[in-house]
Amino acid sequence: MKKVILIFCVLSLLIFIRPVLGFDTNSNTDSLNDATVSTTQVDKASPQQGVFDGALKGIKTFYGYTGFANATSGNLIMIIIGIVFIYLGIKYDYEPLLLIPIGAGVIIGNIPFVAGNQTGIYETGSVLNFLYFGVVKGIYPPLIFLGIGAMTDFSSLIANPKLMLLGAAAQIGVFATFMGALYLGFNLPEAGAIGIIGGADGPTAIFLSSKLANGVNIMADGTTVKNLIGPIAIAAYSYMALVPVIQPPLMRMLISKEDRKIKMKPPRAVSQKEKMIFPVVALILTTFISPSALPLLGMLFFGNLLKESGRTERLADTARTKLIDIVTILLGVTVGASTQADIFITKDSLLIFGLGAISFVIATCGGLLFARFMNRFLKGDNKINPLIGAAGVSAVPDSARVVHTEGLKYDSSNYLLMHAMAPNVAGVIGSAIAAGIILSFLG
Repeated sequence: MKKVILIFCVLSLLIFIRPVLGFDTNSNTDSLNDATVSTTQVDKASPQQGVFDGALKGIKTFYGYTGFANATSGNLIMIIIGIVFIYLGIKYDYEPLLLIPIGAGVIIGNIPFVAGNQTGIYETGSVLNFLYFGVVKGIYPPLIFLGIGAMTDFSSLIANPKLMLLGAAAQIGVFATFMGALYLGFNLPEAGAIGIIGGADGPTAIFLSSKLANGVNIMADGTTVKNLIGPIAIAAYSYMALVPVIQPPLMRMLISKEDRKIKMKPPRAVSQKEKMIFPVVALILTTFISPSALPLLGMLFFGNLLKESGRTERLADTARTKLIDIVTILLGVTVGASTQADIFITKDSLLIFGLGAISFVIATCGGLLFARFMNRFLKGDNKINPLIGAAGVSAVPDSARVVHTEGLKYDSSNYLLMHAMAPNVAGVIGSAIAAGIILSFLG
């Protein structure tokens, strides 16, 4: 880490001493636009002086194309953020499959360059721009959902359907954030896209923001919506990665020690026939409620059907391994690269991050408090451990793991993982339905 800091300091020094060496931004621009020396100057100068001047001009021209000449303080800030993301993913194992690609993408997107050479992610015709097409058009999120469906076991939800209410309760974070965004001055489509951060579901956040806050759509009053895909995606994935940091304090604050020790009875065994029927029935019911969420929910339950049918294991294996890995790489890198400093470092981005933190807290608290409320109507061994309410956010499976780990701290024989997976997968479904509802009203 010390070596990385040293290298970064040297690079920063090279950038900030540009004026001293006569390589300031204006002189670089002039050297790029005026690559020839006038005939009069050449005639007056000696041959040696002419060679020296030509060499110096060539050096200045080269320097004008380097990152040192075009770097801004915003680029440096974002590169530091990218390094922090990578560090958190490696050092603390905070969602490394997400944070490391996103961190690398942040660095890639903030390497300074000369505009017009088809280099940046927002420059038409660049390689990064072609890869970013999958984000802008909402292609990557449904493919992610296909993989999630192929690796998800809905048995715990089928065995105890009432736990689906906890996933629904956690969606209060979505609508609370929507109202907060409106209060802060965002227009309706932008607020709708920001609100979905409360569902703690990165693919859903990207899908909805690509439809509502893409910098392309024009509202009825002629206003063009802002491009908020980058800030919304980074905020959603950041808080998903920070589940082990954010949720435990809330659990301790809202749930008593006695309730944390509640042991839930083992879920009933679920037959294979039930597992096969569930994705078909769930697909029909959820998409009839929210047809706009069909790309997400359709792929989620299709992936699960591939897994549970028993006849398409090859397809299911491809969806949950190779396909989802490829799409995760492309999604992480391009979302990270979209945080180009001149577009990302704005007041709106800071507001979105603040709203994201608040929404995640509200969603977690909503699940925890609703679990306590449910226990008022449950008796004996039917009571649920309120800790599993925190898993109502759709950060699968990390939120369920955090609930399980927290429960073991108070009773080493209390295994909550399978119980927590029910509201956790319900949260995935709930956030997709919420996104569809918002899209149907504002899209």
